[in-house]
Order: sequence, then C-alpha cells, then structure tokens
Amino acid sequence: MKVIEATITAPEANIAIIVSRFNNFINHNLLDGAISSLKRLGQVKHENITIVWVPGAYELPLIANVLSKTDKYDAIIALGTIIRGNTSHCEYIAHESSSGIAKISISSCIPIAFGLLTTENIDQAIERSGTKAGNKGAEAAIAALEMINLLKIIKN
Repeated sequence: MKVIEATITAPEANIAIIVSRFNNFINHNLLDGAISSLKRLGQVKHENITIVWVPGAYELPLIANVLSKTDKYDAIIALGTIIRGNTSHCEYIAHESSSGIAKISISSCIPIAFGLLTTENIDQAIERSGTKAGNKGAEAAIAALEMINLLKIIKN
C-alpha cells in the first residue's frame, strides 16, 4: 500500500489571494488569517504573495480563471463572505461562485482554496473570520499549501 501525504511548508510558492470587497469588514480578517498562515506555517516569502481585490464573491471565479492562465501561481486562495438576506440572492451567488471556482481549479490543475463564507447572519461570519469558529482564511491558506506539495509529489 502506498500512501501519499504532503506537508504545508512551501517557501518558494507563489500564491495569489483574491478578496471580495463586499463585506470587507469580515474579509480583511480572512485575508489577515491567510497571510499569517502562508508566512508562519508555509514560510512563503512576502514578495511571493499577490493580493487581488474584486467587487464581490460573484467576481471571484473570473479573476481566478485569469490568474490560473498566467502560469505565475502555484495556488490561488479565494476569500469572501456572503451573508443571507431576505431573498434567495445569496444562494445564487454562492452556487455560481463555488461551482465556477471548482471548474477552474479542475481544468487548470491549480489548487484554488475556497475561503468563501456563506452564513445566515453577521454573527456567524464574525465567528468564522477569527473568533470562536477559527479563521476560514487561515484554513484555506493551509489547504492551498498542502495541495501545492501534494501535486508536486504526485507529478514526480
């Protein structure tokens, strides 16, 4: 039996982080968590991290697609927050964003870590961006680092 596992240290990795400006009071915390994990745990160099701001979650897949085609990045991290309102709008945005990002990751063979919060209210979003429920931006960064190394092992 052969088992393939990877570490999260990737000091030479080039990583793009796409962040939604909509709900940026939450997304700044997700971004801080992602950068902290990349630098502290992954030992990624400051100059190897690129941050791209987009208007909202719906725009995440387009920019992920463009970035994936540049061949500059080993992984992409998509960060944003969708908070349910009084309509079903959030469900449409969440579905299109998540399926778009998944399709791009599969077709490009570049890991795209999904750090998009979908919450019922602001309190849940706050909890998932650095308080009780941890920081989902940090978790997305760790997943991206592991996937970079896992793909390297499999390809070699």
